[in-house]
Amino acid sequence: MEKFDLVVIGAGPSGYAAAMRGIDFKKKVLLIERINVGGAGVTNGALSSKTWWELSRETASFLKNIKRFNLQGPQINYKEIQSEVRRAVDERKSLLEDHMANLADARHSEYLTFKKGTARLVSQHEVEIDAGHFEKEIVKTDYVVLATGSRPRHLPELPIDEKIVMTSDGIEGMEDFPESMVIVGAGVIGCEYATIFSGFGRTKVHLIDKGDRILPFEDADIVNVIERNMENSGVLIHRNSRLVRMEIKHGRVEYELEYNDGSKEVFNVEKALVAVGRTPNYEDLWHDSVGISISKRGIEDNDTQTNVSNIYAVGDITADISLVNVGELEGRYAVEKIFGDPQRKLLYENISTIMFLNPEVAGVGINETTAREKGIDYKVVTLDYSCIPRAIAKRNTQGFIKLLVTNDVHMKILGMKVIGNHASSAIQAVALLISMDKGIEELAECVHPHPSITEGIQECVRMLLGKSLFKPHALKGKLSCRTSTAGIYADIKF
Repeated sequence: MEKFDLVVIGAGPSGYAAAMRGIDFKKKVLLIERINVGGAGVTNGALSSKTWWELSRETASFLKNIKRFNLQGPQINYKEIQSEVRRAVDERKSLLEDHMANLADARHSEYLTFKKGTARLVSQHEVEIDAGHFEKEIVKTDYVVLATGSRPRHLPELPIDEKIVMTSDGIEGMEDFPESMVIVGAGVIGCEYATIFSGFGRTKVHLIDKGDRILPFEDADIVNVIERNMENSGVLIHRNSRLVRMEIKHGRVEYELEYNDGSKEVFNVEKALVAVGRTPNYEDLWHDSVGISISKRGIEDNDTQTNVSNIYAVGDITADISLVNVGELEGRYAVEKIFGDPQRKLLYENISTIMFLNPEVAGVGINETTAREKGIDYKVVTLDYSCIPRAIAKRNTQGFIKLLVTNDVHMKILGMKVIGNHASSAIQAVALLISMDKGIEELAECVHPHPSITEGIQECVRMLLGKSLFKPHALKGKLSCRTSTAGIYADIKF
């Protein structure tokens, strides 16, 4: 029976990162994957959907700008778009696979072994691998990292067949743009797909929202921009509605909504997409005798370690944040905890996020909504993109920067949101300051490249310090600087 220092089950973003970190410690690592190296993060998750988004954004921009030349927009070729997405997925998968193959032929060959198959813990230190065709083997290991990811959540009352009523798994199999589509779920995934399909201009998108606005966890000023752009792109947002029935009839989707006022309405569309979250993959992953604790949200862990001392869980299989960058962080951290001595606990306060909407929304730390819910007093400054030379040069000034700091002399950074062009490239400096528990002075005098979006962040900081180029009272509607104390707002006067 072969023996390993570490067995990693699942070669998605978190499992792959864990295996590579194990090599750094010069440990004998076995990485096991059932289907695709890269996991859902590559094949039908982050990389795939974001490639769709990039192509949709380019298409929408092209169709908008072609009017300058008094030309009619061309017909968008679905097959070519789909092929480009698949090329992107294959490119990433090939990179990961080539990397492992080259490691096997190089100086790390003694440390990494990769096996294809379904893995199951038969005891605390034994893993069974089923490669199919009645080929099974059992290996021994000192430690295990579970990284089997998640899958789209199904609602049992909906007729999901992945052809007409789909989850994100079924999207990849469509043969053409549907003329109409209803999306169940107005969270990040649902809103991203609404942005994607409306951006191509070939699909009338309906979006079901049980509340009075989409993205209920997000600040209202950001949601207002996203909703306005969606509706300008033809998206029909069903606000304050509840899905009471969905059926497949004559190869199409019929669904019925009940609104808060008690009224009902029936709609007919070509396709439906169910985007109501994801479910962790832990079914039949271990024998009952192993005794790993789970909750409704996933495997329970303490700083990535399960209740079984030598077994760790990372990524979407746990109850933590389901993001690729978080999964990779957890995968590396778990191995450092096993074989090393991490200098700090795993922190989630400075996790950077991005929502691929129109325009993109990037953030780090907490937003105003969360600050109010937690009863935190804060100062908040906002700056419109029309004040940033780079945004003006790009001829796209829709968006703003919002920076939250503590309402005291230290002005420690609580969080930041950026909505607009290049939003994701603007937040990393602030993420670093949050992780260092620093105030804002470090940002005030940095020499930023010009023109750049990050100059807008510097202007926000200088506004808080009372030495900004633009004065809030002189450009009302484009700048604001205020405090929130016990939920009561007041403008800051300098």
